[in-house]
Amino acid sequence: MSSSRATLIQVAERAGVSLASTSRALHGSGASVAMVERVRAAAAELGYSPDVTGRSLRLRRTFQIAFAVADIGNPVYVEMMTAIHEVLAPHGYRVVVMTTGDTTASTTELVRSLGSGFVDGMIVSPLRTDEGLVHAIRRAPVPVVVIGRPLGAHGIDSVSTDSAGGVGQAVRHLLEVGRRRIGFLNGPLDTTPGEARKRGFDDAVSAPGFAAERVDVALAEDFTVAAGMAAAHRLLAAVPDGGRQLDAVVAANDLLAIGAIRAARERGLSVPEDVAVTGMDDTELGRVFQPSLTSVSLGSAERGRAAAGIVLRLVDGDADRTQETSVGPRLVVRESTTVLPRPRSGAVHGGAV
Repeated sequence: MSSSRATLIQVAERAGVSLASTSRALHGSGASVAMVERVRAAAAELGYSPDVTGRSLRLRRTFQIAFAVADIGNPVYVEMMTAIHEVLAPHGYRVVVMTTGDTTASTTELVRSLGSGFVDGMIVSPLRTDEGLVHAIRRAPVPVVVIGRPLGAHGIDSVSTDSAGGVGQAVRHLLEVGRRRIGFLNGPLDTTPGEARKRGFDDAVSAPGFAAERVDVALAEDFTVAAGMAAAHRLLAAVPDGGRQLDAVVAANDLLAIGAIRAARERGLSVPEDVAVTGMDDTELGRVFQPSLTSVSLGSAERGRAAAGIVLRLVDGDADRTQETSVGPRLVVRESTTVLPRPRSGAVHGGAV
């Protein structure tokens, strides 16, 4: 093999298929599994790598999609990013992750910068949305899809979830397992999740037949573990005259819930024996935490996949109307709300030895 760069034509000849079929197979669109395997095997034998620059110039695309979020350390965004990559990569697109911070001004400025031509489209999940951001998205030179507040009425493609309904599921679950003194640990109310989850809690406690003895609310400064710990200490310290301590906490996301569990432990309380705790987002961190966290799944991966599918159609010019998609909530019960029966005296503990 010559040291010169292998070409797409050579790959097509080695695979014994047409040039068009070779291109489709390498970019993961319109080709059978067998065809893809055959072409990729030929490309590997020849040491072929796509000429991304040439392809971009030819099609006037960068083959990059931005994913902009407030905090790239939040596990919700990590799950979304993974799902977005899984959808975009077979079509030859890279995901460029960007941090917007928690202000609408910084998010709006980022959207306005899309005119510089460094991406073909954007998926953005803003914590806050105002008229300025809506205006910037509508005037953006490339397609923008929002994960968060439904914005179809503004002509903006969006993917949302019913987090208010998810809070209601968590409250009903706690009542079903016998908890009657329920605290709600929320983040800032001027954010999209904070507002929606407050509405869900208010609806739940005002529903006919709501049977709690006591309801308390605390607001954390943001949606982090540290902020959750601080706010949970205030929540758990509040004991009315002649009353009893809270026996359950509904947290507005998994990070706040983990902060609440740590605060409970610092106060000498056991979870879930003394205090049951629920989260929201059903993140990997909550699944592996001890105790594993009962949480409301809001379909982070599903929302990411849906947004990626929409932005692909927009970039290709295949969408003729505004798309507004919603993913429903689903409660996942784990150890943080379930008191396991104590073993009988003399019982053997553990598994194989």
